[in-house]
Amino acid sequence: MVVKPMVRNNICLNAHPGGIALYVQEQIDYVKKQKRFAGPKNVLVIGGSAGYGIATRIAAAFGAGAKTISVAFEKPVSEKRGATVGWYASEYFKKKAVEEGLFAENIYGDAFSREIKEEAIAAVKKHFGKADVVVYSLASGMRIDPKTGETYRSVLKPLGKTYTAKSVNPMTSAIEDVSIAPATEEEAAATVKVMGGEDWELWMDALIAADALAEGAVTLAYSYIGPELTQDMYREGTIGKAKEHIEASAKTLDKKMKTIGGAAYISVNKAVVTRASAVIPVVPLYTGILFKILENKGLQEDCAAQMYRMFTERLYTGGPVPVDSEGRIRLDDWEMRDDVQKEVTAAWGAINQDNLGQYADFAAYQNEFLRLHGFGFPQIDYEKDVEL
Repeated sequence: MVVKPMVRNNICLNAHPGGIALYVQEQIDYVKKQKRFAGPKNVLVIGGSAGYGIATRIAAAFGAGAKTISVAFEKPVSEKRGATVGWYASEYFKKKAVEEGLFAENIYGDAFSREIKEEAIAAVKKHFGKADVVVYSLASGMRIDPKTGETYRSVLKPLGKTYTAKSVNPMTSAIEDVSIAPATEEEAAATVKVMGGEDWELWMDALIAADALAEGAVTLAYSYIGPELTQDMYREGTIGKAKEHIEASAKTLDKKMKTIGGAAYISVNKAVVTRASAVIPVVPLYTGILFKILENKGLQEDCAAQMYRMFTERLYTGGPVPVDSEGRIRLDDWEMRDDVQKEVTAAWGAINQDNLGQYADFAAYQNEFLRLHGFGFPQIDYEKDVEL
């Protein structure tokens, strides 16, 4: 089958398996070029099929020789369509890990469910004995509560008032003003149920109860704060309430982890292009501006570079884990540097349709969006048939 990008409403609906393999291989190659480090040996990643999740597996496996297990809601090839992005990525990662004598297991299913938790914990006990790092990197728009069976859906909306700001269409590069009506109380509460820390706590409670965590084990959930420019839509919106909840959960879990000599952290990571970011107003324009500034300063990082730095310069330094006043690991430190944000703010005020290329590397944003789905690689002939 010939596979070309199918983009609808800024969402890419398909994936090219050969391109996904190249995308994952680039991250593996990056980590293998870095210095090996004494890090985790048994890593469970909940949401380990894309973005920071699979980058965590890559950094741990190819940087420290760790065994890894991923839990993700991904679908294989069917009669009607190819597999999902994360399925291709996970299967390629496993293939390359096994080739180098590293254990890797992919568990596909609803991470919110009791059944998948039980399956994953059984795999941990069988293959690890006990996990020493558990990463919660789940991104989902829907959650079925395992206790009540009720379905909750998350929304990306402001709170209290309509939000209006300039944004850019990720596919057409057209700068436009967007206005988004505020969320209802029910929508805000549902977003917290889906994207907050409740499920993370359920996972860790189950792992503790099953005696599946090593002495001194660490658990992390990934989060984002961002600049003042995006606060009304992001940190002060529905997703921000969910982030506040998951950060509160980290403090609760830290007390529980202390009973086995461990700890729970929030890792605040930098802005990157994700499959979801294209549908969040303002974020693509901010990211395009940010990328150009970081590139000019030699500070740009992709997911693999961030996760390698997280392990080597935060978790496994041989000393206390460096955190901010709220106990959070800050990997967004380069993004949030005063000089970087000052330039971002200046560019935001000056940017328009005519000077988009001067102030933002939006071509890089668009290319990265395509690469996430296996497209945009010059070494692939996208006119040729590919085996799905």
